Amino acid sequence: MSAPRSADVRRTTLETDVRVKIDLDGSGASRLASGVPFLDHMLEQLARHGVIDLDIEARGDLHIDAHHTVEDIGITLGQAIAMAVGDRKGLGRYGHAYVPLDEALSRAVIDFSGRPGLVFQVEFSRARIGDFDVDLVREFFQGFVNHAQVTLHLDTLRGTNAHHQCETLFKAWARALRMAVAVDARAPGVVPSTKGTL
Repeated sequence: MSAPRSADVRRTTLETDVRVKIDLDGSGASRLASGVPFLDHMLEQLARHGVIDLDIEARGDLHIDAHHTVEDIGITLGQAIAMAVGDRKGLGRYGHAYVPLDEALSRAVIDFSGRPGLVFQVEFSRARIGDFDVDLVREFFQGFVNHAQVTLHLDTLRGTNAHHQCETLFKAWARALRMAVAVDARAPGVVPSTKGTL
């Protein structure tokens, strides 16, 4: 896999204008301007713990609420990752991680299967983190899996602080993603499936 594993995707609707640039073989650098500060904080975890370079700029109808912006960033990020992994040859394909933060613990398991699916076993301890509606976390990940064409299982195993719970989710996802997109040195150029395609 010597080709650059990067993508630059823009998605424009009547509700949002989102641009995502990603480099899967980056250093963890990020430049984030979603208009939703808490989401920027979570996406910084993706870049740092996934060791990917991530540049996201979004303008959305935040005068209504953050729903469309958060969901459309998930969609566009999914499209960018799907483009960056290309035909998925040489991928590790699977990734998993447990991440704690003080009293909170979350688990993420991902499969670059080519089949979108989200299992979201998450119960936040409260409905809002500052101004951020925690219902949007699921919307973000649903948009992501639909367009990255991955299967993703997310579980919060414990926690009483909603910020900690959410941060462990994003960090676990980042670590699982990092493992799944890593190049398998023992099978370079091989699609990791007995079907021969993903």
